[in-house]
Amino acid sequence: MTVATTGSTVPRRQLGRHLRELRNKARFTVRAAAKELEWSEPKIWRIETGQTSLRSLDVEAMCKVYGAPPELTEALMGLAKETKGRGWWHSYGDVIPEGFDLYIGLEEAAERLSWYGAELVPGLFQTPDYARLLIKRSDPDRDDAEVERRVQVRTTRQALLTRATAAPRVDVALNEAVLRRPVGGAKVMAKQLERLVHLSELSNVSVRIVPYSAGLHAGMMSGPFVTLRFPSVGGGRGTEPPTVYVEGFTGALYLDKPNEVERYDSAFMSIWDSALDEAGSTSLLKQAAKELSK
Repeated sequence: MTVATTGSTVPRRQLGRHLRELRNKARFTVRAAAKELEWSEPKIWRIETGQTSLRSLDVEAMCKVYGAPPELTEALMGLAKETKGRGWWHSYGDVIPEGFDLYIGLEEAAERLSWYGAELVPGLFQTPDYARLLIKRSDPDRDDAEVERRVQVRTTRQALLTRATAAPRVDVALNEAVLRRPVGGAKVMAKQLERLVHLSELSNVSVRIVPYSAGLHAGMMSGPFVTLRFPSVGGGRGTEPPTVYVEGFTGALYLDKPNEVERYDSAFMSIWDSALDEAGSTSLLKQAAKELSK
């Protein structure tokens, strides 16, 4: 039913999908299910989207209402126990933005990430000084202790790039504007660009820059996004369906419908084709860092 992974994100989402499929098969609306179970509609939604862990007894109750066979009920009750797992990020629960723990869990479980950054360096590649400035700017009223804990979350995430087993493949395309805007000043930005050069030397990481000379390209319409793909299990199915994460100013989107993922895949391929090759991208990064260091 599931595979070992860090934390509970994948088991929660797997369980939620199974329960949603059972509800739809039983022809229950969310409202009807909530009424029958004497729960709120938001609770059903949180369960089905993998936002919360579940007790085995709650799963048993849902399966009974939906008419699930005993063997499936037992399997899903077992899966519910996996939703209690805790990843390293749970110790930072007080400072992680609402809902972002779901993304961190998916990022930890991913086998491949395809990332397009339009204006800023992605969090997985940020230096502490660059991250600190963004965190402070997003909410100037945060105290220094909270800011530092948020920086720690961001830098701890980066360990997955160099972990000894199953480090993900990461392809990153950055708009040239990301290089040219000196976030935090020349010194901070130069160090950030040097960090990008260093990470691009990893065997599992590719960084490409989309130059201004590329003109109009797909990323100018799509905006920034990251597509996550997950390890395969029996039959070639992934532990999770490919998922596109789009972070907005007031919230985030998780898109996993095949047509949505296909559209973003097409956009990323077009962006990647518009970018300089890796040698040219590294050269541009080094040149930009050198200009900032003068």
